[in-house]
Amino acid sequence: MMKKVITNPSLRSAVNLRSSIFPEEVSSHASALLSSLSVDGTHKLPDLKYDYDAIQPVISAETMTIHHSKHHNTYVTNLNVALEKLDTAMSSGDVSTIISLEGALKFNGGGHVNHTLFWENICAVGESSEPTGDGPLSSSITESFGDIETMKKDLSAATIAVQGSGWGWLGYNPKTARIECATCANQNPLQATTGLIPLLGIDVWEHAYYVDYRNVRPDYVNAIWSVINWSTVEKRLVDASKK
Repeated sequence: MMKKVITNPSLRSAVNLRSSIFPEEVSSHASALLSSLSVDGTHKLPDLKYDYDAIQPVISAETMTIHHSKHHNTYVTNLNVALEKLDTAMSSGDVSTIISLEGALKFNGGGHVNHTLFWENICAVGESSEPTGDGPLSSSITESFGDIETMKKDLSAATIAVQGSGWGWLGYNPKTARIECATCANQNPLQATTGLIPLLGIDVWEHAYYVDYRNVRPDYVNAIWSVINWSTVEKRLVDASKK
C-alpha cells in the first residue's frame, strides 16, 4: 500500500517557501493540483454524476467506461506516485529529483485536472440547454464572439486542428475579463499553461472518440455540443470573474 503523499500544508509550504529551488513550471503545476487533493493527501478518481450510458449516442457507454475507469484512473495513479516521490525528494532536499519530476507532474496532474473538468462539462442526452438572454455566460459569449454559434464554430475549428493529442478550451482571461478560445497539447492544463481559467474543455485524444467516430475527429467535436452542461460552464465563469 502506498504511504500517504503530500498533504495540503506541506505542499503549500514547499511551493510558497521553497519555490526558489523549483523550476517555474513545477511550482505552477503543483499549485494547480492543490484544489483536487483529498483529505488524506492523495488524489482520487472522481465519481460521475451520470451513468456511462447516459451520453449515448454522442459518446458510447464503452468509450465512457474505458475513458473514465481506465485512462483517467491511470493518470490519478501515476500522479499519486509522482507526488510521493516529490514528497520524499523535498524532505531530503534532493533538487535534482524534484526537477526531474516536472514531466510526470505536468502530464499526469494535467490529465487528472483536465478530465475532472471534462466529466463536469458534459451531461446526459436531453439535459443540455444553451445559455440565452442576459445571463453572465450568454452576455460574455456575445461580447467576445457575437453569438454562441460563432463561438462554437471558432472553438470547434481550433479543437479539430489540434495536431496529435490535446484539448480545445474556452477560457476566461482575468486580465481582460473576456472569454477566449485556446488549445493545449497533450495533457497540458490550461491555466498553468496559458493563464486562462478553464470554462469548457473538449478532449481530442483519440481515446475520447475513436471507438465511436474512428479517426473522424470533426464528427465527434460537432456532436459533443449537444451534451454540454452549460450550467456548469456558467458557474465556472461566475467563479472565475470573482477572483
